[in-house]
Amino acid sequence: MLLRTAPLLPLLSSISLSVSLLRSISSSPWIFHRTLKTMDLPPPESTSTGPPQAAPSSPGKGSDPGLLPGETVVREGKAAILFPSANEVFYNPVQEFNRDLTCAVITEFAREVLAQRGVKVEVSGEREPVVVSLSEEQTGAEQSGAEQSGAEPEEHTGADEQTEETEETNGGEKPVEIARAGERCESGLRVLEGLAASGLRSVRFALEVPGLCSVTANDFSAKAAALIARNAQYNNVSHLVEASCKDASLLMYEKRGRKDRYDVIDLDPYGSPSPFIDAAVQAVSEGGLLCITCTDMAVMAGNSGETCYSKYGSVSIKSKFCHEMALRIILHSLDQRAGVYQRYIVPLLSVSVDFYIRVFVRVFTGQAKVKNSASKQALVYNCVGCGSFHFQRMGRRTSNGKHMKYSAATGPPVGPECEHCGHRHQLGGPVWAEPIHEPSFVQRVLSSVSVTPTRFGTSRRIQGMLSMITEELEDVPLYYTVYNLSSTIHCNTPPLLQFRSALLHAGHRVSLSHACKNGIKTDAPPKVIWDIMRCWEKSNPVKREKLSVTSPAFKILSTEPSLEACFTVREDANPQSRKKHLTRFQENPQAFWGPKARAKAGGGISTNLQDKSKKFQNKRKMTDSSELKKLPCKKFKQGTCQYGDQCCYSHDPQLLDQIKPQ
Repeated sequence: MLLRTAPLLPLLSSISLSVSLLRSISSSPWIFHRTLKTMDLPPPESTSTGPPQAAPSSPGKGSDPGLLPGETVVREGKAAILFPSANEVFYNPVQEFNRDLTCAVITEFAREVLAQRGVKVEVSGEREPVVVSLSEEQTGAEQSGAEQSGAEPEEHTGADEQTEETEETNGGEKPVEIARAGERCESGLRVLEGLAASGLRSVRFALEVPGLCSVTANDFSAKAAALIARNAQYNNVSHLVEASCKDASLLMYEKRGRKDRYDVIDLDPYGSPSPFIDAAVQAVSEGGLLCITCTDMAVMAGNSGETCYSKYGSVSIKSKFCHEMALRIILHSLDQRAGVYQRYIVPLLSVSVDFYIRVFVRVFTGQAKVKNSASKQALVYNCVGCGSFHFQRMGRRTSNGKHMKYSAATGPPVGPECEHCGHRHQLGGPVWAEPIHEPSFVQRVLSSVSVTPTRFGTSRRIQGMLSMITEELEDVPLYYTVYNLSSTIHCNTPPLLQFRSALLHAGHRVSLSHACKNGIKTDAPPKVIWDIMRCWEKSNPVKREKLSVTSPAFKILSTEPSLEACFTVREDANPQSRKKHLTRFQENPQAFWGPKARAKAGGGISTNLQDKSKKFQNKRKMTDSSELKKLPCKKFKQGTCQYGDQCCYSHDPQLLDQIKPQ
């Protein structure tokens, strides 16, 4: 294959790929690594066919490598990405929110870090920061503009103030360095995308995130690395994006040296990131940013607690708060692995979205701070009857003047049976029991996105999500759901505002949760919550005679409430994000919008998940022999079936070919 790259030889010199690797694209089928992500590969219905056209940042102008047969162009943000045949790989547009949020977070992280290096980050389309003069004279237009944007001037002028101080200190001799998106900043951040696949995310970083020195887009597949190089060239970011073809873990282990570490590491695998966590916490720089995605929610939500323990060192349990618990499980795993190397984490933002979770944490080094790790983890006691939960810290720390005293934790916090319903507890964890967000950082990201709403395609959802997070009780782990509380005692569900008002009238704090539409986070103990539900049941009675004496409802309703709940709706019971009707929980964008099938190592995609699900649905419930005859016999495939023609399953060779080898 001939590439029209003569005018761009200086830019292509930064791509560490051989010419033979690029030529092999047209002669071999596409081969992708097992960790190619669902979000970076295009389906037929999401791609835009036809000749490539210039994206907003003019990709392909003067550097069009030409489309191979069957290739299509997918556009997202400012990037225009070349993809192989839509019949071989796929692209999940639902993950655009993930990539938009990551660009916004890294931009604010760069603004904070580069301000310390005397570099001013400039975002295209962002309004000029409001500067208040010493005479406190400010026009009404400036004041109203600041109020309408919802951004605090101090939060946007931190880098500018430091830049001004640098100018004054140097007497104006040293010019201020301006960092813009798409331009290389020598003092900027070094970014690694460990599992880049097509390179869509890395190209978007280069085009949309200012203050970058380099972006290493790595993938174990040689074909994927070649595609990354072509996409970097097509988008005119070869001076920033460097394609790499290595094992992600080995690459990060090679960069453990203090001078070789990356400032930002993004890991977005298909499934669990656990194989890469150990290398990631070592390869990130001091105070660097880790961006981790987990899509194995079935494991982290309690379906396989033993598997969760083997991957993350924590036992997951089935519960209504499973999505937030999944966030705390991955944070526990990150902190545990970092502690091995005398490092610790500081979560900036943790979100549970759609079918995955995403965490952004900073990693620091400090032996004294690592000693606090045990007291930051906790076991979870969850009642299987009523759903009440309690925490047992793994360690204890007490301040003794200038010194900190560490001791073993005491417990357990519960008895053999639940005091409310008499049922047993199940034990989960350990999980991260500290705050999972940094409110000031989340507010800065929210302000930045609100100021430039056209910057991202999912800006409305980002604003709604981050607004909810800023309203959450940061020191209250996990949550209850109103419908589950009502279901436990078999009564009508109280309106959300009335239930929140009852908690506020009782003197407790309460907030919603971004992880669950009906989630309630509160510092009220379970006893108060059930007293409120008992008061609600008195005005919405259930038929006590139909309750089993062993049921949680019978035991809970047999106890009189110790407080008189007031369900009069309070003004502060309705949060601002709900009043403003922000996009907090969007509707499903399309049918079967969840995780797609895993890419095959030899190219192409696996059998369609929906067809496979329909085929094997209710397989164990089949009693009709004619239905079972439509399914292949695995034992016959292995040569161990002893029933011959009497076997209830099929021995048809065509059906046997559908059985995957073990």
